[in-house]
Amino acid sequence: MLRVAVQKRRGSFELDARFEMPTPGVVALFGRSGCGKSTLVEIIAGLLEADSGLVQLDDEVLLDTRRRLDVPPERRRIGYVFQDARLFPHLNVESNLRYAQKRAVGASFVSFESTIDLLGLAPLLARRTHQLSGGERQRVAIARALLTQPRLLLLDEPLASLDAAKSAELLPYLESLRDRLAIPMVYVSHDFEEVLRLATHIVLIERGLVVAQGGIGEMNLRQELRAIIGADAVGAIVDGQVLGIDAAGLTRVRVGFGELRLRAPGAAIGATLRIQILARDVIVASQAPQNLSVRNVLEATVGAVTDDDDEADLISLDIGATPILARITKAATRELSLRPGMPAWALIKAVSLRGRSFTSPAFPDA
Repeated sequence: MLRVAVQKRRGSFELDARFEMPTPGVVALFGRSGCGKSTLVEIIAGLLEADSGLVQLDDEVLLDTRRRLDVPPERRRIGYVFQDARLFPHLNVESNLRYAQKRAVGASFVSFESTIDLLGLAPLLARRTHQLSGGERQRVAIARALLTQPRLLLLDEPLASLDAAKSAELLPYLESLRDRLAIPMVYVSHDFEEVLRLATHIVLIERGLVVAQGGIGEMNLRQELRAIIGADAVGAIVDGQVLGIDAAGLTRVRVGFGELRLRAPGAAIGATLRIQILARDVIVASQAPQNLSVRNVLEATVGAVTDDDDEADLISLDIGATPILARITKAATRELSLRPGMPAWALIKAVSLRGRSFTSPAFPDA
């Protein structure tokens, strides 16, 4: 468990952040720019002194101002990846990494060779840092942080300085990092697409305060999140098991009591697939539909009917897993007489679904 409860005033800005999250996993600190995310991770790392508070990782207390306990940054065994890579310009890639390896404290859980393989750095080892692209520099920075053998990895908007193409290049490596290592990570971002792809938990921050926290599935249902990401991004995240490929070439995925079909090239049978279902893409039926072109029809039970705005309602639908949401007009809610507990059917076009492989963390060979 990562426990954080800290306060810090910087000029007119005041941070008062409290959250607890299980480890391992990827905790996303999410919120608008300037809400205090980077200040919070600097305090966790020990790079910024808190006015008061507590930071505890599993059984070890790293900061407790009441006891006047403040473990120095170099002894916290926390890896930190900044927005800019901050590599040594006078050293090549391998020398940058070997330097970090020599400074490692504690038991080794990932080897030099495993790190190179994980982040695809073998072709880059002899290069000087000025010869690297932005995405390559960030991969080296992540590898350098890993080779210090950290108990916790902090990533402070590692894609913020990259263009869309370089971000797309780096994201699969971050997913591999999440899936193949059992190291807890705190990932700072104001880009919800990154959070959807990487996080297992979300801590939502507004103006220096934690306003909501929880698993990524439940957080997608929270009004506090919807207020930031907007109505078009409202939806649910569900994890399902890949069953195979149908005759039309669509991937079949077991989700709750039903099955979804979507395009997910390369998804292996038995793998876990994370699927984003946007509320705007879900149609609700009060009777079992027939003879439709829609590939996905899920039996459900109406969980809640929530006022979204003057024209629309959000309908929570229990499909036997994480609830999904449908955003429909208030007129449709009245005409269908939707109410909690009644049976319903969720219709979703296959082309509207996005799936990402998401496997359970496992230690690599050290």
